[in-house]
Amino acid sequence: MKTFVAKPGEVEKKWVVIDAEGLVVGRLATIIATRLKGKHKAIYTPHVDCGDNVIVVNAEKAVFTGKKHDDKVYYRHTGYAGGIKATTPRRILEGKFPERVIELAVERMLARGPLQRKLMRNLKIYKGAEHPHAAQTPTTLDIAKLNRKNSRA
Repeated sequence: MKTFVAKPGEVEKKWVVIDAEGLVVGRLATIIATRLKGKHKAIYTPHVDCGDNVIVVNAEKAVFTGKKHDDKVYYRHTGYAGGIKATTPRRILEGKFPERVIELAVERMLARGPLQRKLMRNLKIYKGAEHPHAAQTPTTLDIAKLNRKNSRA
């Protein structure tokens, strides 16, 4: 018996559209990370980009459970001494780029390295309902149907 190893040329990549309206950010991010990595496919190989291209629309309408909207803190460092900066999901969602909340959640669920950077290029996030990828004929993935906990009414 031989172990199957997928080669980058053999992988068939699909386009998937996800509507994030009313979906819980953490649960949404785990499903997106799984799709990007390709773990939902039988040909999954850890060091090869086996995943699909994922388009997320209505990113500004994603929700948090509990008091995470105000209590959760995202930290970043400027690179200078004492240069730690903090922000909350509320400030990000009300700001100019609300899609960064989902981007940060997915990015932190993938292992760091060159493959993570390649996988993140397969993720397209838009704050509104429109996206410019209609030519790829993406299929719709209804995350709210997968589990009742995935969405908040």
